[in-house]
Amino acid sequence: MIDLGISLARVAFVMGFVLNLGGLLTWVERKQSAVMQDRVGANRASILGLRVLGLFHPLADAVKMLVKEDFIPARADRALFLAAPVVSVFFALSAFASIPFGPIVHLGGREVSLQAVTLNAGILYVFAMLSMGVYGVVLAGWASANSYALLGGQRAAALMISAEIAIGASVLGVCMVHGSLDLQQIAIGQGAYWGGLVPKWGLFSQPLGLVLFLTAGIASTKRAPFDFPEGESEIIGYNVEYSGMKFGMFLMADFLETVVVAGMTTALFLGGWQVPWLFADGFHLPGGLGLAMPRPLVVALQVLAFVTKVVVMCWFLMLVRWTLPRFRYDQAMRLGWLGLLPLAVLNILLTGGVMLLWGGGSAP
Repeated sequence: MIDLGISLARVAFVMGFVLNLGGLLTWVERKQSAVMQDRVGANRASILGLRVLGLFHPLADAVKMLVKEDFIPARADRALFLAAPVVSVFFALSAFASIPFGPIVHLGGREVSLQAVTLNAGILYVFAMLSMGVYGVVLAGWASANSYALLGGQRAAALMISAEIAIGASVLGVCMVHGSLDLQQIAIGQGAYWGGLVPKWGLFSQPLGLVLFLTAGIASTKRAPFDFPEGESEIIGYNVEYSGMKFGMFLMADFLETVVVAGMTTALFLGGWQVPWLFADGFHLPGGLGLAMPRPLVVALQVLAFVTKVVVMCWFLMLVRWTLPRFRYDQAMRLGWLGLLPLAVLNILLTGGVMLLWGGGSAP
């Protein structure tokens, strides 16, 4: 019973964090783009005269989508048409399950890893869930009985193949450095230091891998500059026949995938839940300085560090989304197959070479 309670608590934390952050990103996208474009942004929705910087707009959007007319094309495959948005949201939400949001703690004589699902091959699980999410998009395009929607679904499938191969190859260097596919063990490994000063984060050991991962990760979310599956100026998009909350679920899936990419970037390249020079018993700063802290406070700071890093990465991904223009379809395919993938393979070879020169240990 205690084990069940611990598992439910971990799942509840992850679902609450991902869903709430995904919903908040609908507001962040409006306000951040407004700041970048020197305008006010959404600020009209109010409750009792309070606008609170437009924070009520996500609530207003949800109400609007719930009460909007639910339209299904006459020639559509009804079952698949209804299932497509559910598939997209389910796999986008499930992908975050194996990402650790904190260290391994001891509760009631048990070792508890602070992640919803503990897997020895957590990286493979995340990539599998992200790749399965494209089924919802392809089903939406095919079940809509609309040629433009079908073309959008096919574009999404092509984008997924090119992006997922590149994103998988880009993280192999991190796996080689830490000798594991377990995201928790990779996060723990990033708590070591070179010379006691530079943390062994993927940001420093795999800078090329970070750039490649972020580029392919943005492509996997199907958002600008890789949003050609739903490019209104070109093909209308795979969700053209959807309305109401089903349309909103596709938008939510994109935001959830953004959170997943931010979480994976944090876990693989930004130290995960690690805080520089913060150990199990407190801070140990260079020069012999230290500050003892109780274990619960240390864990709380580490969880807060992970949340902060994910939020900052979401901000950065929004920055990219509102800065770069959309790629053409052929440009995105060329980037994936002739740019990202060869560079990812080169990164693997360089990492292996450095590890051999280093004597078979971790790369410097």
